Amino acid sequence: MLEDMRKIVRLLEKKGKTVSTMESCTGGGVANLITNVGGASDVFHFSAVTYSNEFKIKMGVDKEIIEKYTVYSQETADAMSEAISQFSDSDYGIGITGMLNAFDPLNPVDKKNKIYISIYDRDQRRFYHRQVEVHEFVRYRNKNTVLKEIIRLFLDILS
Repeated sequence: MLEDMRKIVRLLEKKGKTVSTMESCTGGGVANLITNVGGASDVFHFSAVTYSNEFKIKMGVDKEIIEKYTVYSQETADAMSEAISQFSDSDYGIGITGMLNAFDPLNPVDKKNKIYISIYDRDQRRFYHRQVEVHEFVRYRNKNTVLKEIIRLFLDILS
């Protein structure tokens, strides 16, 4: 994963673009991968781990989107990616939400093990999507599966 993230950071540098993340179930995993690359400070603006609905809303996600579609939805991931792009003045915003092997009593929906990824391209005003289903018993393996999909999607966008 690190080698692919190096490619992403170099492509962002070459294009003069920046990125920020709003992560929920990945818990800052994307930000961690980016900051493991030397020179990331030239392209990485900001990251927020918004595990709760309250902090997604404080960071700019419309409460009505969460109420209408649930926090575990592509619409919420899109709202997260756009909000973080605007908040941080970044060219790209990455939003990730979903449920990893757990029941969430605050958000009771039947979408266990489905992760929603959104990358927002501010210049094109376009969202790129991936949905990932994970089925490993070990949580960090599920996170790694999601992180690999985010990297693949972002490389596709930048290439």
